[in-house]
Formats: sequence, structure tokens, C-alpha cells
Amino acid sequence: MKSKSNDSHSTDVRSHFGLHAMPFTREFAIHQRWRHPLLEEAVAELRATVEQRMSGALLSVSGNGKTVVLRALSDSLPEARYRVHYLKVTDLSKRDFCKQLASALGCAPAGCYGSLVNTVQSRCQSLMDEDSLRPVLIIDEAHDFRVDVLAIMRILTNFEMDSRLIISVILAGQARLRALLKHSELEAVSSRIAQYCSLRLFSREEIRQYVGHRAEIAGAKAQLFDNAALDALYECAQGNLRATDRLALKSLELAAAAQCAVTGAEHVAKARTKVFA
Repeated sequence: MKSKSNDSHSTDVRSHFGLHAMPFTREFAIHQRWRHPLLEEAVAELRATVEQRMSGALLSVSGNGKTVVLRALSDSLPEARYRVHYLKVTDLSKRDFCKQLASALGCAPAGCYGSLVNTVQSRCQSLMDEDSLRPVLIIDEAHDFRVDVLAIMRILTNFEMDSRLIISVILAGQARLRALLKHSELEAVSSRIAQYCSLRLFSREEIRQYVGHRAEIAGAKAQLFDNAALDALYECAQGNLRATDRLALKSLELAAAAQCAVTGAEHVAKARTKVFA
């Protein structure tokens, strides 16, 4: 539950700047996303991978658009043809991971490891053969998975001695996921990755565009940040989208509290001390 203080800050920012929604939060419809070519290219490449019944990987530093790409990918896959399952559970044993996966697929999460694997495979096969639905498994924060757990991907994607491509797996995580996949135990898994997509930090001009877009979809009719503030947002957040969101929102709260018509660099500087330890 949100605190009364947070609700008050939200109301103050919206009313002060004449917005219909709180900007720079995660609460936005996926069709309202910032359609930067790099992000849209990742969505298109991963969708093409899934359509070819292959598996892929999405690599990015934390907080730099990975979740938006995954949401957009899921949204782009027709519900009449695909069944998308999202998992974000780390530091699990092989059996516990298979239990989580079985539960996500809608089957009984019970039994030993071997029987759970069979249950998951049978469920994926029935989705395909009986319901004409292609299962797609998105595994987030995969860089934190244990090697032996990631190795399960080879078994889960092996149908009829590798003669059928039924399930597509998208592994998403930080850049060290690529190094993890080079582990000798994961050679068979990495060989199944048909597409690697990487996201980078954004430039000063790109961050200006991003901030402008997030302000626009929140209903801003005028500029919320002056040029010095936009430069400060870039310098402090270093082109990271999540860090930019947190800093921008706190800066707006400070500007609203000070009854300023536009957010300045001084608000960003003060916000930095409150947002970043």
C-alpha cells in the first residue's frame, strides 16, 4: 500500500504541473513506451527468433530498458498463437525451478526432478498439439541462475530427440549472462541461442528525448525541465533509464514543493542526494 506521504507527493506533482498521470513511474501502457530504434530492434529480433521456434538472449545493464523490451515482445505475440510465461526466480535448485515452471504452465508442481521435467515437457507438447499454442518462456535475471539450473534449458527444449522445435526460451539478464553461457556445462544451452540482443546506455541527446517522451505521455503541456536540468539528469544518471526515472521524479517533487514553474539543475542536484546513496 502506498503511504499517504507518497500519495501527497504524487498529487502535488500532477496538480502543480498540470499532468493527468504521474510521470517517470513503471505504470504506463506498453503501447506508450519510448520507441527508440535500439529497443524496437531488440523487440523485432526476439520476435523473429520466437516465430522461427528458436531461443534467444537479451543482455543489458540493470534498469536500461530490458523489462520494457520483454513486455513489448510479449505484447507483440498474438494470444491466439502463443502462450507466454514469465519467470523471475533466482538461486533455486533444479527441482524448485521446475516446480516454479510447472506452476507457471498451469500443471501440478509436484514430484521429483525427473517427473517434473516430464510434466513440463508434456504440458508444452499438449499446448502445441492440442491447443495450437506455442509456449514461450521468458526467464529474467538469468545471470543470477545457477549453472546446473540453466543447464535444464537443454532438456526442456529437447523434444523427440531434438527433431521438434516446440518451446522458445528467452534468457534475459545483465551482460555477465553471456560469460555464464560460455561455461563448459552450458555449451549445449548456448548452442541453442540463435539470437543475442544487447542494450547500451543512452546518450545525452537520447536522454533528452526520453525525458520529453515520458513527460508528454503524462500530459505535460510545457517543458518540465530546463536545459541545465536535462544536462544534470544525464550527468547524474549516466544514460541509465531507470536511474533517470528515479532522479527525474524526485526532482519534480522538489520543484513542485518549491512552487517552481520548471525544474532546474538545482532540483536535480538536491534530488541526487536523496535518490543515490
